[in-house]
Amino acid sequence: MEKERLRGRELVLVASMLFGMFFGAGNLIFPVYMGQLAGSNLWPAVLGFILTGVGLPLLGVAALGVSRQESLFDLSGKVGRKYGYFFTCALYLTIGPCFAIPRCATVSFTVGAAPILAGGETPLALGIFSLVFFALTLALSFRPSKILTWVGKVLNPVFLVFLGVLVVKALLVPMGEISAVTPDPGYAQGAFFTGFQQGYQTMDALASLAFGIVVVNVIRDLGVKKADAVAKNTVFSGVFSCLLMAVIYLLVTVVGAQSRGLFPQCENGGQALALIAEHYFGTVGALLLAATVTLACLKTAVGLVTSCSEAFVKMFPKGPSYRVWAVVFSGAAFLIANLGLSAIIDYAVPVLMFLYPLAITLILLALFGRFFGHDRRVYGWVTGCTLAAALCDFLAALPAGAKALLHVEPLLAGVENVLPFFSLGFGWICPALIGLVIGLVLRAVKKPAAAA
Repeated sequence: MEKERLRGRELVLVASMLFGMFFGAGNLIFPVYMGQLAGSNLWPAVLGFILTGVGLPLLGVAALGVSRQESLFDLSGKVGRKYGYFFTCALYLTIGPCFAIPRCATVSFTVGAAPILAGGETPLALGIFSLVFFALTLALSFRPSKILTWVGKVLNPVFLVFLGVLVVKALLVPMGEISAVTPDPGYAQGAFFTGFQQGYQTMDALASLAFGIVVVNVIRDLGVKKADAVAKNTVFSGVFSCLLMAVIYLLVTVVGAQSRGLFPQCENGGQALALIAEHYFGTVGALLLAATVTLACLKTAVGLVTSCSEAFVKMFPKGPSYRVWAVVFSGAAFLIANLGLSAIIDYAVPVLMFLYPLAITLILLALFGRFFGHDRRVYGWVTGCTLAAALCDFLAALPAGAKALLHVEPLLAGVENVLPFFSLGFGWICPALIGLVIGLVLRAVKKPAAAA
């Protein structure tokens, strides 16, 4: 029987699924590190972080419901079939073997193994740890079993309880005053925009486009069939999970800022989280945090390897089998993981600066597509103009050595003089708006094109 709204218990079910989909142990390393950097300017920074780390993923799932598409490839294919292949592959590789999967291993190592090793974070120790981690990941990817379900049902509550105790302890016995922490230069001015971009690191908005159809299908199976109703119920049921994530991000950011009262700025959020846990609960607390984070990251890695492998099998049915893709992705992730957590985060920034504008505009086009009939020309012009600007954002976010090697500084200086907000990392906004205007004008003056 078709209905317009979910019941209370059904809303809780979808809210729990959304929270489980987007919140992982690795997500904690970014707000705690942002707190260390933002210091007294953490409030605008965390607001920007929550918009991209919480708001955009919810809109991404809603966009799939509104557009009636069954996959990321179908949605991005509204721009064009070739673009659909390009964007889908780029997104899955980003949330898969290139960054998110290797990050699972390095977060586990940094938070778990490194603090209890005599030599600390040595390349040999990381190599051995990541080899075992990905051997288990591959084995479980071949034989998904009930143990993963058990780990998810048991581990997530245990982890949240531990995190809650840690946060309460930190708030009751703070390590320092937030107002006394001088912001890092990146947060001294424009902390909101810097926090907004830091939210990219969660990769949850990208993940919402890849895996959001699971949530949409659950809502449809519960009896809500109309696209608008699916989107409304997704947003409505997501309010609880989003509020919970927002509160967690806010509190963890506060704890990170307070930690500067005792500790210097860490190299990454994994190190900061380990230091904070050990400070409040000693070795036992550090070991408990290490165990829960490692198991949570292992579960996430298995889920990502499985999802990415299945997606590539569907996109390339005449290509390698599922098992071959799983081996390739696990092997690539192992190699990249040995660069270390900080290096993975640094290299991810330019890629995310490129992909996120494309993801944001695609989400907005899907949400409001009914107002222009999902005309392919609007999709094409908005995406094309955004793509050009996003390439410049990619170049601007490259490490200094890479920019010097490519000799892109003169180009970037010229772009900064032309594109508003480029220095803030939002040079794509005006080109996207220009593309929207061109697309709408073409739709108005020419024969309507078939819906994308």
